Amino acid sequence: MKPFLPRHRWLVAAALIAAASLANADTLDKIKSRGTLRCAVNGEVPGLSFKTGDDSWSGLDVDFCRALAAAVLGDADKVEFIPTLPADRFEALTKGRADVLARNTSWTQARELTQNIRFIGVLYYDGQSFMLPRASGKRSALELANTRVCALADTTNIDNAQRYFTRNQMPMEIIPFDELSAAADAYLEGRCDTLTTDQSQLHALRAVFPDPQAHRILPEVISREPLSPAVRGGDDKWFELARWTLFTLINAEILGIDSGNVTGARERAQSDEVRTLLGDDPEINAHLGLEAGWGARIIAAVGNYGEMFERNLGKDSGLDIKRGLNALWDQGGLLYAPPPR
Repeated sequence: MKPFLPRHRWLVAAALIAAASLANADTLDKIKSRGTLRCAVNGEVPGLSFKTGDDSWSGLDVDFCRALAAAVLGDADKVEFIPTLPADRFEALTKGRADVLARNTSWTQARELTQNIRFIGVLYYDGQSFMLPRASGKRSALELANTRVCALADTTNIDNAQRYFTRNQMPMEIIPFDELSAAADAYLEGRCDTLTTDQSQLHALRAVFPDPQAHRILPEVISREPLSPAVRGGDDKWFELARWTLFTLINAEILGIDSGNVTGARERAQSDEVRTLLGDDPEINAHLGLEAGWGARIIAAVGNYGEMFERNLGKDSGLDIKRGLNALWDQGGLLYAPPPR
């Protein structure tokens, strides 16, 4: 039975909820007025989000933010990337310092229900694993008893590792770090025996190590890590726009539309599905608050999902990560989006 609250307290509570919703409900208008999209990212992970020496940004998370800017502002370059630590990422979003969080963040029940955020959909299906020196001779995570494990604080990595070692009755010591670069440095200096984080990050780190071949990523995947961009709760319009930006990237690959043929596809479009995908349905455009052609702008700016993947993580990136679970649903993967109709 719910506790009784006097009528005036119910009214106060309702007013506070309404006020919070109104405060969050104008994200799109703020972005248009500001002229830039603020995107909270990692900044340390090649393939996902990484800032190079010439101050340029690259990565799958980066391209998602550029796609969103192309849809909203008509220019994929109108993005302010905000490097954010794991401990600060949700507050950066909920306090309004960022409009969207695209920081290789796992979609979990507790995060969505307790942090006042909404995950928009899976951008990358990942999983946690371990990396260690090849010289150790170890080839399985089941050989890691009595090891020191470097891991990132304020992430799911520590809990996942502790559960895995406990389940397999293996003693271990966790050594936590606030930043991925610090954890990687400690691993390279021998202050821990193995480094654990998402597989995508392990591949990215190994690629920039002085001798990549000296390190082995173990085959065991000990967790499910569906990485998803997120927005603040209480702003359904902005949530829908961000979610359909992701779906547009996926549906473009499903329909065979890419950065090279999108202009012709729009000119020749005959089906409602293609016209809607490319942003030529007036009713949907009005609902989202976007100008016509927003879908075409997304694809012209960053390509479809497959192009983004290959450029940032696949054979064209130097990381050569296989599509795996991130292949389309009809090609052995999990990638799927509601149809644009």
